[in-house]
Amino acid sequence: MPMGAVRGRSRRRPPLETTGTLPPEGASAAADRAQPLPVRQWPIVVVCAVALAGLLVTASDRFRIGAITLGAAFLLGALLRLALPEVGMLAVRSRFTDVSVLCVLGGAVVLLALMAQPDPWLHIPFLDRVTALLGRHR
Repeated sequence: MPMGAVRGRSRRRPPLETTGTLPPEGASAAADRAQPLPVRQWPIVVVCAVALAGLLVTASDRFRIGAITLGAAFLLGALLRLALPEVGMLAVRSRFTDVSVLCVLGGAVVLLALMAQPDPWLHIPFLDRVTALLGRHR
């Protein structure tokens, strides 16, 4: 064994530039290349438009409705990623990972918006007991 070599590991340095990385499945443009960019990338444009609408509603003092709309934007992104074969820039990782992360984030935002104080629309007794343990009493 050469001097300085560690058994089972190569002493070769990693390349400075990665050349073999493939784009995620479904990352091709959703429309023909002859179309302008917003049309080719329509899935992410729709998701961003819904998210922007949610932020605008939130900014206009309708917190709960705006937060639900923002969560719905995540869930819409998950639905588009699941249903369409090509989604362009909406594809980040594998289809499973993208759909899973978007569903968890969207579901969490919607759930927290429904439980927001004051006057929550959804009461979960288990979480009421947890907040009582943390020192928040009614």
